[in-house]
Amino acid sequence: MSSCRLKPGWTRVAFGDLATCVNDRVDNPVEAGVERYVGLEHLDSDSLAIRRWGAPSDVTATKLLFRKGDIILGRRRVYQRKLAVADFKGICSAHALVLRARPRVVAPEFLPFFMQSDTFMKRAKAISVGSLSPTINWRTLANEAFVLPPLDEQRRLAKVLTAIEEALRAFAHLAHTIVKSEASVLQGALATKAKGEPPPVRVADLLREPPKNGLFVAPKGGQSVRQAGLKTVTVSAVAGGRFNPENVTKCVNVDEALAAQFLVQRDDAFVIRGNGNRSICGQAGLAEMSYGDVFYHDKLIRLRFDPARILPAFAVAQWNLPTVHQQFSARAKSTNGIWMVNGQDVRAHRLVVPPLCDQRRSLSVITSMRDLRDRDLKHRADRLARLKSILLNS
Repeated sequence: MSSCRLKPGWTRVAFGDLATCVNDRVDNPVEAGVERYVGLEHLDSDSLAIRRWGAPSDVTATKLLFRKGDIILGRRRVYQRKLAVADFKGICSAHALVLRARPRVVAPEFLPFFMQSDTFMKRAKAISVGSLSPTINWRTLANEAFVLPPLDEQRRLAKVLTAIEEALRAFAHLAHTIVKSEASVLQGALATKAKGEPPPVRVADLLREPPKNGLFVAPKGGQSVRQAGLKTVTVSAVAGGRFNPENVTKCVNVDEALAAQFLVQRDDAFVIRGNGNRSICGQAGLAEMSYGDVFYHDKLIRLRFDPARILPAFAVAQWNLPTVHQQFSARAKSTNGIWMVNGQDVRAHRLVVPPLCDQRRSLSVITSMRDLRDRDLKHRADRLARLKSILLNS
């Protein structure tokens, strides 16, 4: 929604005239009279849908009450683009803003899409205050002026954007179904076939070498990615069972001889050593190729599985199964709000080791499913997402 030039019928409006900030505070979450709690960790970037939630009994501090149709905007670290429309009543983190459209000025169905535009997000980021955890102040945001189309055009745009959003959700649902099918195939390979079959094996006995924490780099060592130096990654490189450094690297000044032993090689598996979200801590990802200029940092633990015992891809796929990962993450300990695991936890963890022929058979089926999800579905979803972006920012 470009504001470079005011088009006929378009108006410039303060955001406080577009939406009301709802501040219904709940001091005791269990007495809120609702069944669901939505934290910022439950919101997905660039998605208006709320797919996950917790229970009010999971939290204790003051929360905000929201109702169906309200917009929940993560006001901390707005660059994460966490924004959703509630389709149920509940409570949410006090680190969010609960917003309700003023229908005389803006079409309620249009407002959340407008807030996803680069125009809004860039402005929200610019007015955030604080260095470690930049936060939006409602009064400041309310005074920010934006240019909007007439109500009838808002409604027309909202219809098109809603159709795109529904298609994107359908793709996401299908992708989730494929993931569940992958898990079912894997569970079948892990099922005990005969009484007396060997029990799960300690990870320590499945590795070619001991688990190895990554290289610590002091913050002052960081440089712009435009400068020379080896690259390191954020924990976001580990996602969906893969290690992928694309778009999450930065160049740093390190001793190349020292960093050499931490360079990423094909079939290296990486476990997230620490994260504020327990469900992310302990997740694993596999490097499907070598990266001669990328080393892993100390928030990751490297595992090198012995392929004569267990195929690295099979080990990682099993590791990330919800039941298996829950067993591992139960070992995590919280330090200053960060859930941590260590090499001892990794070595003590256990995996089922079927015959290699069964591992290969399962991986063949899983790979076919994953190709469908990551290539065909993702390609179509990406095209829709680009169309949505064009409409939002034209």
